[in-house]
Amino acid sequence: MAWEWIAKGILLGLSIAAPLGPISILCIKKTLNSGFKTGLCCGLGAATADAVYGIIAGFGLSSLTAHLVDHKTVLQALGGLFICYLGINSLLVPPRKRNIESDTKTNSVKSYAVTLLLTLSNPMTIIFFLGVFSASGVLLSHSSSNMPFLVGGVFLGSTLWWIFLTGSTALFRNNMTFGSSKQHLFNKLSGLVMLSFGVIALIQSLDLRRFF
Repeated sequence: MAWEWIAKGILLGLSIAAPLGPISILCIKKTLNSGFKTGLCCGLGAATADAVYGIIAGFGLSSLTAHLVDHKTVLQALGGLFICYLGINSLLVPPRKRNIESDTKTNSVKSYAVTLLLTLSNPMTIIFFLGVFSASGVLLSHSSSNMPFLVGGVFLGSTLWWIFLTGSTALFRNNMTFGSSKQHLFNKLSGLVMLSFGVIALIQSLDLRRFF
């Protein structure tokens, strides 16, 4: 049944999106600084990237999968550098005054594109999908017709998580006093966390085991 594969995809999408990482920090920061719409667009970029990698893995695009995995070091290094840039930018650039209307119009597309590219910089997601899809049996020829429902469920599950995260953050933002001083402090803390994630990604991309 199609709904069964959609349900499996939703659970898979939630499991991919929920762990705390640089995308989560970025979405929270965008929501606090610019509002729910911009924060949600930030999360939707990650959800789209998850769906793209699900399509690549699920529909057996082996040559593209192999190409991405072969260049995983370069992609991860670029992603790590970009995360470091975002962290340093958050540390050094003072937060702007709130202007939700202008921010949502000008930053939503930019926020979507940033998280889309950032999530796509981790091609090892394909390996994760291949393992899960193989274990679920969806890669078998007789169940390949269910792949669109599974991938659609992945996107839906990931989207549901980002709606929950950005919605909760927006409620906190609207119900609590979040003045410029607190906003500045959060930007500093989020910048440090982002920078830490970026440095870790760079170290992993170097694969220090080669030197021992």
